[in-house]
Amino acid sequence: MAETPRDIIPHVALLPTPGMGHLIPLVEFGNKLIHNHRFSVTLILPTDGPISESQNKFLKTLPSTLINYLLLPPVNFDDLPEDVKIETRISLTITRSLPYFRQVFKSLVESERVVALVVDLFGTDAFEVANEFNVPPYIFYPTTAMCLSFFLYLPALDASTDVSCQYRDLQERVRIPGCNPIEPEELLDPVQDRKNDAYRWVLHHTKRYKMARGIVVNSFEDLEPGAIKALHEQEPGKPRVYPVGPLIYTDDQSSKAEGMECLTWLDEQPCNSVLYISFGSGGTLSHEQLIELAMGIEMSDQRFLWVIRCPNDTSSNATYFNFHSTSSNNNINNPLDFLPQGFLERTKGQGLAVPNWAPQTRILSHGSTGGFLTHCGWNSILESVVYGVPLIAWPLYAEQRMNAVMLTEDLKVALRPKITSTSESGLVGRKEIAEIVKGLMEGEDAKGVRSRMRYLKDAAARALGEDGSSTKALAELASKMSKVLQN
Repeated sequence: MAETPRDIIPHVALLPTPGMGHLIPLVEFGNKLIHNHRFSVTLILPTDGPISESQNKFLKTLPSTLINYLLLPPVNFDDLPEDVKIETRISLTITRSLPYFRQVFKSLVESERVVALVVDLFGTDAFEVANEFNVPPYIFYPTTAMCLSFFLYLPALDASTDVSCQYRDLQERVRIPGCNPIEPEELLDPVQDRKNDAYRWVLHHTKRYKMARGIVVNSFEDLEPGAIKALHEQEPGKPRVYPVGPLIYTDDQSSKAEGMECLTWLDEQPCNSVLYISFGSGGTLSHEQLIELAMGIEMSDQRFLWVIRCPNDTSSNATYFNFHSTSSNNNINNPLDFLPQGFLERTKGQGLAVPNWAPQTRILSHGSTGGFLTHCGWNSILESVVYGVPLIAWPLYAEQRMNAVMLTEDLKVALRPKITSTSESGLVGRKEIAEIVKGLMEGEDAKGVRSRMRYLKDAAARALGEDGSSTKALAELASKMSKVLQN
């Protein structure tokens, strides 16, 4: 436990950017500081309107005696086009909230011993407020060390590449420090169009990363040894990196009644027999792809538990800012209505489809769950690692294609379906889906996938153990933050 002056509790302010994938791990990081190192925490949330149902549900689970949270007044986005990229909107949420944030932060500094402001990956514009009040700024990076290594490398890549060239047009793989070379088209979405504001925002933030006193990454050494080794290499002006993961959300208990149907159904299934299917809180499929997925699952003859959201034919992240999506085709809001006619009746003994939400960590930790078809969001991946569940990688947006490459090519704990060669709309066909589902759940080739995932499960437990690498990294960070009180 970090040493602090007697009777003085160090206080940390957390500033997440919009999205459950950003909020949840940052809160778990705050919980670790509270329970392991006697910190206190305030969560300050920028908003662009009423908070989503999923955010509200999550915030209500927070222990008010440990984590105080404040909602900033909503900012206005009426001037933005409808097709604005999420990275632009996320970044503008922070910049347009800065006057409100400054008022709240000033009051916090006057009432608490604030030793750090921790922002997430797109929150660097709040650094000036921290510096104004002599509070050290940190970054919490909620996804992979591989992606963090790319972020730190991006300014150099941008400077060395002809500005008229799109990265996807490069003839060679991109060499990210500490990582295996990656195909340019697998890089994260916002860098695929260098003329878009989303790219300019990402580049803006990455150039400011050296202003941080440290960067906390939600990963661990045995999961990404090459990337983390490269991140630890000392360079002039490079912040210290602290791998403290896996940080996952485990408190689904408040949703016990709501999730009881699927858990009861799981209790009745054989061990390791069920494929869990979910595309996270933000991911959406087109209606045509949803139909193909349904037919492929049915053809596979494998047991399944599928969390279904309404399709969207124009965006793969249609529910990122809003927990419940609406279809681009009509105003029907029941996701089950978009399934193929007769699907629920034909698969009644085979699987269970639930609309919008299910208690994911309780499902992944259940003995009947034997596989997970996932959008490759990092929170979902870490939850799978902690519970040892092998994967089918189905990336949709953001950095998820990079995550899928790591899972399939580097870690080899996932299978990845191929887009049908005759498909003009980038569909994964039902036959391919049926084969890959069957392959993961009962195929010979999947035995190695399962074995490697079991190894990572044990490695994650070691990292979080008393003498584990992540436990030590967090203790080092807490000690560094606490030293502010001695000045």
